[in-house]
Amino acid sequence: MQATTLLPRTADLFTQGLERQAGSALLRFGAARRRPADRISWSGDGAVAWLDAPRGHVWSVGEPTAAAGLVLRATHQLPDVVREFTGPRGTETLLGRHLVVSDPVEWVFRWTLAEPPAHPAEDRVVALEAAHHGELLAFLTEHSPAHSTGPGSADVSLWAGIRGADGQLVACGALSSLRDSGAPLMASVATDAALRGQGLGAALTSWLTRYAVRRYGFCTLWQLADNAPAERLYTRLGYRNEDPCVAARISGR
Repeated sequence: MQATTLLPRTADLFTQGLERQAGSALLRFGAARRRPADRISWSGDGAVAWLDAPRGHVWSVGEPTAAAGLVLRATHQLPDVVREFTGPRGTETLLGRHLVVSDPVEWVFRWTLAEPPAHPAEDRVVALEAAHHGELLAFLTEHSPAHSTGPGSADVSLWAGIRGADGQLVACGALSSLRDSGAPLMASVATDAALRGQGLGAALTSWLTRYAVRRYGFCTLWQLADNAPAERLYTRLGYRNEDPCVAARISGR
């Protein structure tokens, strides 16, 4: 991998046909096909990368060595901007030879084009309004403090939940969107800790997936690689598992 100090350029992310290959669904669903005028991106032999500037996050897709080279180039060209990255597994090890890489987390980007089999408890799911945001925040804080998306987020188009016999929330989840493309992204699915294992999360996940597929034609989500229960659930619901990724911080040069 060789770094360059040339000025960043906006590349066409779709000239290599990578989005049609297994392992590149993140590019196919996550990057806006119509090139935004202000998007900074890079292209190399076997990989592409693009910058989420507000987060200082570089997304990369393709062969790990080529992807790591593009992330390295981004950090040299934009040293005060790039703080973190997502890439194919192995990118973190290759980058670690040149940069200080910290807090790596392995993820799987998953997607489906099909409605899942009906779950018997889906009829308990209800849409939640802005008036419920305080209740949602309190529930997530207690039962899923590491939730990825919170009430009031501009990326969320829908919150849904399940209530118990006493009217209190026992499960919730959101339909958010990927920043560049606007693709539907299921997020912050949580269940009351005392009621886990009763299928509430499965019912909510199934309902949100069905809603997204009917409205947009597909649904996407991020899954932690070591979450075996989620792995089984998403596979049962029909989510493809082809895109193993790693995300990490770049904490120094």
